[in-house]
Amino acid sequence: MYVRVSKSGNRSYLQIVEGYRDDAGRVKQKVIANLGRLDKMGEKDLSALIHGLQRAAGRPEMLPEPPKFDSSKAFGDVWVLHQLWHELGLSDALRRALRSSRRQFDAEALVRAMVFNRLIDPTSKIGVVEWLRAETSMPGIDPEAVHHMQLMRAMDALEENKDAVEQAVANQLHPLLDKDLSVVFYDVTSVRIHGTAQLEDDLRAYGQSKDIHGIGRQFALGVIQTAEGLPIAHEVFEGNVAETRTLVPILQRLQKRFALRRIVIVADRGLLSLDNVAALEELGRAQGVCVDYILAVPARRYSAFAEILREVQPALDSADGPVDQDVITETLWEERRLVIAHNAARAAEQTAARQSIIAELDALGEGLARKLDAQDAGENGRGRRSSDRGAYQRFHKALLEKQMTRFIKTDLGSPSFTYSVDEEALEQAERLDGKLLLVTSLSDMTPEEVVHRYRSLADIERGFRVLKSEIEIAPVYHRLPDRIRAHALVCFLALVLYRILRMRLRAAQSPVSPSRLLKSLGRIQKHTVHVGANAYHGITRPEPEQLDLFRTLNIELPKQPA
Repeated sequence: MYVRVSKSGNRSYLQIVEGYRDDAGRVKQKVIANLGRLDKMGEKDLSALIHGLQRAAGRPEMLPEPPKFDSSKAFGDVWVLHQLWHELGLSDALRRALRSSRRQFDAEALVRAMVFNRLIDPTSKIGVVEWLRAETSMPGIDPEAVHHMQLMRAMDALEENKDAVEQAVANQLHPLLDKDLSVVFYDVTSVRIHGTAQLEDDLRAYGQSKDIHGIGRQFALGVIQTAEGLPIAHEVFEGNVAETRTLVPILQRLQKRFALRRIVIVADRGLLSLDNVAALEELGRAQGVCVDYILAVPARRYSAFAEILREVQPALDSADGPVDQDVITETLWEERRLVIAHNAARAAEQTAARQSIIAELDALGEGLARKLDAQDAGENGRGRRSSDRGAYQRFHKALLEKQMTRFIKTDLGSPSFTYSVDEEALEQAERLDGKLLLVTSLSDMTPEEVVHRYRSLADIERGFRVLKSEIEIAPVYHRLPDRIRAHALVCFLALVLYRILRMRLRAAQSPVSPSRLLKSLGRIQKHTVHVGANAYHGITRPEPEQLDLFRTLNIELPKQPA
């Protein structure tokens, strides 16, 4: 069977002809179909006829020209975050909070883009524009219509409506929280920031940085999280604020958003002070809320508890059980309950580590002293000549680096280089090794429950590590206080999504982390192919691992575009 062009005068006909042999074996042709006058057919008609015959034969269509491929864009990761964002009701909540007739752009969509960017590929606000245009395909956003100044204005709108936004987010998260919301964890961290200019009401201040372990320009960020690790409130403070002054303001905001009958604050060592404890108790009385706390005693203040520890030490030493198991007791401090946990194995490690450092410093001091004695005896060794002042400086620098000035004393006023080990201070430190001291107002928890509840804080503190690693809240390049607060709020919203992803993964006993999940789903990409005048859109077919992640999160798969 074949196609034949038959001519009749000045006319041409397109026919489908079948060849066969008759009974005598002669070759004959039979017209199966007349497809029409060829001279009346246009290129479009012929192309449609050819494509139809190819489909009937099950063959791929012949393309009029080679296809052209656009750069693929990540889609699976933003799709999951987009579905979660809408499932939590954050889209409608923020849209209501940010509603304005003055703006000619969708502020909620731009905030959503900045939040998703913190989770997937953290970058500057200018970088967000490039990320939207070149690297990702975000549902509901036209990347070509997004500009840097719109992002800045969206941040301004976010800060102007901060209370409404945070209340809206709190309302959406309320169903995920336990009814009483009785236990919350609080911590505060420093966030590095650039710039040297001074502004009125500047948040940027020099303070003790938790990132560089020195003095740096920064602002402080306090976050309250539930016992499950879900962030529910945050506050931005000046970079040189004392941690003990940050707790009460954020608790007042928490009480405003959630009708709480009781709050149990679990906080780390930097927040313990009698003023802070008194303020917490006064806050509870003023607002008719039972405010309880579990606060750790910072190691630098252990010396104030030396007498108390001396009294309870016999009970700790006489306890039976494995050396790596906590021995827990309780007593009173300033008429408040003091819970003490002692771990003998941990104590032995700390004591051995300290003794090793002291032995190292002792060897350095003896070496410096021998060199000075040899010089006095007329024995000049190699290198520069030493002096007592130089030996003091070198030895004191080593003490500072090893943080051993409490235990090894040098007399800078002495004419000759000497030092001594403070045995009393060393004995006191060894008595404190392996101990955890917790001040609490709780009377309905056993000492073991108090220690367990405090140690749950270690998991909650991972939220700060996420802020600084995956979400990359720092360094911050904004200089205006309102923009800094807006940046912190964007990162806070990103942390909320991150922790909800983590809660769902843990509930399904999945070993996958939210970061690994987003990286895996980011390989599901959107593709565009141009064939002639037509454009064809498609989505990468998910792999089995990716399908399993969608099932784990209970989020529907993205549909192929029509």
